[in-house]
Amino acid sequence: MDFINSINIAAIAPLLQADILLMLFGATSLGLLIGAIPGLTVVLALSLLFGIAAVVPLEYSLATLLGVYVGGIYGGSITAILLNIPGTGSSVATLMDGHPLALRGKAMFAIRVTRAASVIGTAVGACMLLFLTPLLTRAALHFTSPEFFGMALLGILLCGGVSSGGDALKGWICGLLGLFLAFVGMDITEGSQRFVFGIPDLLSGISLVPVVIGLFAVPEVLNYYAHPFAEASKAQKIPSARLSDFGVLKEIRNKFRLIAQSALIGVGLGVLPGVGEDIAAWTAYGAAKKTSKHPEEFGKGSVEGVIAPEVANNSAIGGAFVPLLSLGIPGSPGAAIFLGALLLYGMRPGPMLILEKPNLLPQMFATLLLADVCLLISATLFIKPIIGILRISGKYLMPCILAVAGIAAYATDLSRFNFAVMLVAGGIGYLLRLMKYPPSPIILGLILGKMLDDKFRTTLVIGDGSFMPFIARPVSCVLLLLVSGIILWPIIARFRKNRKIRDGYAA
Repeated sequence: MDFINSINIAAIAPLLQADILLMLFGATSLGLLIGAIPGLTVVLALSLLFGIAAVVPLEYSLATLLGVYVGGIYGGSITAILLNIPGTGSSVATLMDGHPLALRGKAMFAIRVTRAASVIGTAVGACMLLFLTPLLTRAALHFTSPEFFGMALLGILLCGGVSSGGDALKGWICGLLGLFLAFVGMDITEGSQRFVFGIPDLLSGISLVPVVIGLFAVPEVLNYYAHPFAEASKAQKIPSARLSDFGVLKEIRNKFRLIAQSALIGVGLGVLPGVGEDIAAWTAYGAAKKTSKHPEEFGKGSVEGVIAPEVANNSAIGGAFVPLLSLGIPGSPGAAIFLGALLLYGMRPGPMLILEKPNLLPQMFATLLLADVCLLISATLFIKPIIGILRISGKYLMPCILAVAGIAAYATDLSRFNFAVMLVAGGIGYLLRLMKYPPSPIILGLILGKMLDDKFRTTLVIGDGSFMPFIARPVSCVLLLLVSGIILWPIIARFRKNRKIRDGYAA
């Protein structure tokens, strides 16, 4: 019943205007192109575009950001199949079987299969967003300060752990850096200055927009010029697009169990704070291999190995917005940037959001479905032109990206200080990239830092300085136990590994 009641026709009607539909189609096509170009990620595109929330109505921002998000996640599979180069992190799993299919002369077949899988995954994710958000919101209405503190801390730790490539400590360090940035400025509670260092521009805190642009856009440009010949040598390997279709619809129809399994994995992992599409794609790929009747075909051109990650990474889009709208904690880096856009509109994501803004959830649901239709159309119309655009050298694209990044950072508050923040964040982001530190936890820490600080101090006030409220409430206690387990597990794992090594030497 919640699912049906959430579909507000009056809220959806404004999205059906011709200019919004045209913008949505253009944004989806742009996302498709950005996802297909190696080096231009979905998060990069969202970081450049989410500043438009400060100047346009909400419906236009939804069309732009969700369109780019949906198109970009699918677009990465194109280069994964044709070039064996993942356009996005979530398409790495797709290339495992997508490129072998291309080498066997089935490139367009693989592209069309991934297109169908992406459309299905996005639709499932949108429906689950509409269904799960009211349920989680109802539970979150019973949360108090200790629960929100635990959720914020858990989200930062999860994001740091899963985005660091196996070294959780690096991700947690970046999360702490984000928390430090969130504490800069005037403390509203006590009226004191924190980490301002005599700089007046820091009294209002560090703006999210230039930090996001600096951490994601500038390092991409610097990395390209640090390795200018890598892309050029690969651009000539794009095969011809003149390949026939070998029964895409039949393949999709015969894989219903696999599609349902992968969609549930994508939504389930998308709901977890900070996990995102990359982990969902790999998990679905592994599950598909374990449950397949022909696991020996994986890595050699299995159609199941192409369908599973594409269904999962696109269904994770809708799943990532569930904790964002209900708890105020994004489920992916892309959702974190979307959270920044909502903050620019004066919205505070959390359990009260869909009560205060009842039109937001049905509008997001409808926009995702409309973006899905636009994806199907644009991916059909523009696949050959996109293959041609892939041959354009990055030396023409990167200066344009840097110019757009600078304009977007300056336009936030028409402040040269924000431009300087972007440059500093860009330099830090590039150093972090060289040292393989993930930038996403910094953004999540910057976004959630103020809430974490406020809820922590509120809980102490309620407990008259005692920490007992954190462990006296069951949900808060469970969250803190999960936080403790996440922190202690790498230490325990390393201790066990060292012990095995010592036992091996002793033997």
